[in-house]
Amino acid sequence: MARAAAVAETGVVTALSDEGDGIVTGGRTAFVGDALPGETVSFMRRRRYRQYDKAELLARLSTSPLRVTPQCAHFGLCGGCALQHLDSAAQLAIKEQQLRDALERIGRVTPKQWLAPLAGPVWHYRRRARLGVRYVPRKGRVVVGFRERYSSLIALLDSCEVLAEPLGALLTPLGELIMGLSVRERLPQIEVAVAESVTALVLRVLDPPTAADEAQLRAFESAHAVRFYLQPAGYASIRPLSEPAPQLTYTLPEFGLELQFEPADFIQVNAMLNRALVGRVVELLQPDERSQVLDLFCGLGNFTLALARRAGAVVGLEVDAGLIARARANAERNGLANAEFYCANLAPEPPDLPSWPQRRYSQVLLDPPRAGAAEVLPALGRLGAERIMYVSCHPGTLARDLGILVHEHGYQLQSAGVADMFAQTAHVESLALLTRV
Repeated sequence: MARAAAVAETGVVTALSDEGDGIVTGGRTAFVGDALPGETVSFMRRRRYRQYDKAELLARLSTSPLRVTPQCAHFGLCGGCALQHLDSAAQLAIKEQQLRDALERIGRVTPKQWLAPLAGPVWHYRRRARLGVRYVPRKGRVVVGFRERYSSLIALLDSCEVLAEPLGALLTPLGELIMGLSVRERLPQIEVAVAESVTALVLRVLDPPTAADEAQLRAFESAHAVRFYLQPAGYASIRPLSEPAPQLTYTLPEFGLELQFEPADFIQVNAMLNRALVGRVVELLQPDERSQVLDLFCGLGNFTLALARRAGAVVGLEVDAGLIARARANAERNGLANAEFYCANLAPEPPDLPSWPQRRYSQVLLDPPRAGAAEVLPALGRLGAERIMYVSCHPGTLARDLGILVHEHGYQLQSAGVADMFAQTAHVESLALLTRV
């Protein structure tokens, strides 16, 4: 990366990048922040990369009819959001187009049916987040929030419009609290988990808080109905500030489920969208009492347990032993004896798998991380399940894996669509259904 020549240029935005920047072509490609497709913009190149330049928007010479006024006063500075200046319906349409382009260009596949996009809350929805914390001596304060869009600094935020309540309004009070602690320069991060009954805040503490610090933290807990955890080392070191630890849960009412989780566990960030996504996955997989379902990358049972309500039996695999333990406990607490969970490393080549290939499965669910699930696809091809459901947070790896399943393992792509899990950001959550030819 190098500095680009600082000369003002003019161009027309043709599309949005994966990060939400406007793409200007016609010469060396420039990614212009806060620019929308169809707008003519004046811009200045700031950073040079191998295939494109990052550019600063100087002026809009024409304005897209889809442009709206950002709800957050910090939009443009804070890197937490990228699309607040774009109408919510248009955000979904652009994400769907990104999925279409990825499937055609990378996977060389087209679904027989496009699913209606799943939409939900677009403000105050984010129940999981990692917030930066920094003591700034020259400002005489501690700042808490997301990093600035184009730097490693923590953005100076008064509030946040996408964090779930009560967190959205607590950034300034948290900064004031930490400013008064002896460890204010040794507390770089807060992990946020908003459960349905309590909000958990995990403080990454590089030095142990004093007794006076802990007294201030407890007073803040009482005043703002939150619970603090302390993390002196890795995730295994996390402990509640005060015992007993609160019970963190979320529900899937359509399936009569309540799932318990720990404050650093992965859960989908948008509670209402997660409910809709789980419902659609179960609907498309069509399990019944004869079904044997395999759930790969199952986490703490978010999809697995809903499928177990409809299927004869479900097996969930996940590499994280802690998540598997909580998945088993969630099955027991919800009275589901037909759900089994096992540890398995699904990432290496070949994957570390238990005896599941020797079983016969009628349906398979994949919900891998951003890197996708390429390593398990040959084994899935040999399984020959009738239906495969793929949930993805990265259109590129989804398209790659769908292409392999279609062109190498005898599947056809029945349907695909997007879910607005990360409203106001450029992240694309998508799902696809394949059936055996």
